[in-house]
Amino acid sequence: MTITLSNSRLETQISTLGAELVRFRDEEGRDLLWDGDPAFWSGRSPLLFPIVGRLKNDRIRIHGREHSLTQHGFARTSEFEVRETGPSNCHLRLTSSPSTLEHYPFEFTLDVSYRLKDSRLIVSAMILNSGERPMPVSFGFHPAFRWPLPFGGARAAHEIRFEQMEPEPMRLLVDNLLGTTHESPIQGDRLTLRGELFGNGALIFDRIKSRNVEYGVPGQRSIKVGFAGMPHLGLWTKPGAGFICIEPWQGHASPVGFDGELGEKPGVVQVSPGDTREFAMEISLSDP
Repeated sequence: MTITLSNSRLETQISTLGAELVRFRDEEGRDLLWDGDPAFWSGRSPLLFPIVGRLKNDRIRIHGREHSLTQHGFARTSEFEVRETGPSNCHLRLTSSPSTLEHYPFEFTLDVSYRLKDSRLIVSAMILNSGERPMPVSFGFHPAFRWPLPFGGARAAHEIRFEQMEPEPMRLLVDNLLGTTHESPIQGDRLTLRGELFGNGALIFDRIKSRNVEYGVPGQRSIKVGFAGMPHLGLWTKPGAGFICIEPWQGHASPVGFDGELGEKPGVVQVSPGDTREFAMEISLSDP
């Protein structure tokens, strides 16, 4: 099932499978989100929970017992319950179940809301620990935008402009796990996008200072992604694909060689029993 939200500036569609944003259009009906072509990647904007990235051998220890958790967790393949819908907003929910407890032995409620306001889409994920012990968790957004955007300008002219100067090194993946630091390709506050940057997979910025980035061609309309409260950022595409993923994260893949408990995994946060933790992202479109 898909839910359509619209106003005078934007139209979006959200699937109840994964509570995933599957369409993002401007006022002229131009698609700005990747179409999910399975020849490259069938995702469009999955939600990553309760982990971000991959674990060593897709397994993790939790309170001394080993559990299997595949890359990015199970929320993206889970059917969400529709709690509320309106012309420009919706609210979906995923709760723990026997199948989730087998892989992630914590009782939770994950509430996801989408809201359109003018030229902005505001996405919020609220995680409630409904169990009786602290719950380690990561969460991530994974929107894939068209590259090139349909506003004019060559693919090679697209860039990502950061809110601040970003001199710190980045991380690359080694066998899908977090590797050592590398010199960042960001020049000042700008990253010119080139396919060869992603030969080893995602670029992972775990020391980023910016809390928003702007994507597009200088002088053309652009997309801004805001992620206040999200400390990590991933950028990713596949060779020859027509998308670039701009991914605000709390957490990332396990470091190479990490064999500890989930609660000790870098980037994981703890939610106390009865408490909630909110993660949010805002996607906005510049004026014509």
